[in-house]
Amino acid sequence: MAGRNGRTVRDLRRGNRTAVLQRLYFDGPLSRFELGPATGLSSGSVSNVVAELIADGLVEEAGSVGSDGGRPRTLLRVARESGHMIGVDVGETRVRVELFDLTLTELARADRPLAPQRPAATAQRYDVDVITGHIRDGIAEVLAAAGLPPERLLGVGIGVPGIVERTEDRGAVVHGQTIGWDAVPLESLLREASPLPGTVPYFIDNGARTLGQAEMWFGAGRGAGNAVVVLFGSGVGACVVTPEVDRGRAVEWGHLTVRVRGRRCRCGALGCLEAYAGAESLLARWREAGGRPPADADEETALSALLAAAYPPDGTPADPVALAVLEETAEYLGAGLSDLINLFQPERILIGGWAGLQLGARFLPAVRRHAAAYALRHPVRKVTVDLGRLGPDAVTVGAAILPLADFFARGGRRLEPEPPARRPAWQEALAERRA
Repeated sequence: MAGRNGRTVRDLRRGNRTAVLQRLYFDGPLSRFELGPATGLSSGSVSNVVAELIADGLVEEAGSVGSDGGRPRTLLRVARESGHMIGVDVGETRVRVELFDLTLTELARADRPLAPQRPAATAQRYDVDVITGHIRDGIAEVLAAAGLPPERLLGVGIGVPGIVERTEDRGAVVHGQTIGWDAVPLESLLREASPLPGTVPYFIDNGARTLGQAEMWFGAGRGAGNAVVVLFGSGVGACVVTPEVDRGRAVEWGHLTVRVRGRRCRCGALGCLEAYAGAESLLARWREAGGRPPADADEETALSALLAAAYPPDGTPADPVALAVLEETAEYLGAGLSDLINLFQPERILIGGWAGLQLGARFLPAVRRHAAAYALRHPVRKVTVDLGRLGPDAVTVGAAILPLADFFARGGRRLEPEPPARRPAWQEALAERRA
């Protein structure tokens, strides 16, 4: 039966279960007495919901605490073994697959390196079959390593470069211009010959958004209502979180034009921020200026060499070419951040991604200085610019949060198999007459 606002009793029960699960997940262990004020539910509703969740194996007792003059209060927490998720990071140097329990403790991981396939500033042609094969094989590997049956999974979250569009007939479709993907139906491709049952959903989203989700749930974004999380890797992207979009929205920040008729970006356009601030373009500019990155080194190793040249650890004079390239990159990145500050007026900007974390504290003061110089005075006074806290696995963790958030939104209920489609009544009648 639906109420005046259209919500049914089932909707209310699901909402109550969601409220209790989320409070225990983020703030637990808590007693039943504490759950009332924390969720806004009556003591009777809390008792009923907790009893259901314990019966379902989602919540367990976690000791007790004394109370003022009364019996000790039993503490409750989310049962970590009651659900498992897989997070996948389709990066630009490798595909990483990680298996987590419900508390996002890593249980197993698999890395599949990707060989360099392009010269700088041209579109990377990711072989779709290779990527989907790496994802499928990685999922099978981590499940086998943990001895976990596939049907125990709540879902698989995948962070990818590019714009993700959801369609009714093909599921998630990826438009990844910088990797040469044009409307790739990634979800339906993964479903073909998938080792997972149909009740295990895929959640595919932009990698910057999965990074943002991780930092907002567990990292430096906790408690902020308005934030921007920047993914600084081979390229650059951002996730914008506002009160209206509390789970974040990926924006193609790396393809804002920062210089008319400037360097050609790997997306094909001229003057994009990514053509100056991404790690790939940063290293290309160092080579063009006379720098000498290690031969045949991957991007992470080459960036370490650039940092060592600009900031020698042994006190020797800095390489002026390396230092000039880094300082110019800091200015471009700061100018790009000023656009985000002026447009969205966030209270926090967090810089993550492997390159952002590697450049780290040495790079950040210059980025802050340039952001302040280019941004409007009022919004820039209210913003802090810091590094993310979750390290290089943040995209994978954020990808695993996608099925976890969906599980909570359904009140901790798993997807049920779809019932077989029934034939129309007239066909049933004809069949019975023929029998």
